[in-house]
Amino acid sequence: MTDTSSLAPEDRKIVTLARSARARNGVPEGAAVRDETGRTYVAGTVALESLRLSALRTAVAMAVASGAKALEAAAVVTEAEAVSPEDLAAVRDLGGAGTPVLVAAPDGAVRTTVSAG
Repeated sequence: MTDTSSLAPEDRKIVTLARSARARNGVPEGAAVRDETGRTYVAGTVALESLRLSALRTAVAMAVASGAKALEAAAVVTEAEAVSPEDLAAVRDLGGAGTPVLVAAPDGAVRTTVSAG
C-alpha cells in the first residue's frame, strides 16, 4: 500500500474525491479523473436496470461530455484488487496508454498505480 501523503497534491486530490463519491453515494466504487486543463470529474458506480457503468467509466464519460480532450490521471477507490480491462480501455481512449490510474482501497490507501496501456 502507498501512503497518500507521498502522492503529488493533485493525485492526492483525485483519490480523496473518488473516496468521497463512493462514501457519499453508498456505491461499490468511486472514481475521479483529471483532464489536460486540471479540471476534475467525479463519479460513482451506476447500477440502473437498463444501464450499468463502473465509476471509472462514468468519470471518463463525464469528462468527454464536458469537452475534455485528454486525461492526465485517474483514480478509483474500490474493494477490488485490480482495475478491469474495460476501465483501463476507457482511460486509454481519452488519456493514452501512459495515463496513470491510481487504485485505492476504501480507506484511501493507494494499493498500486498502473498505466492505462
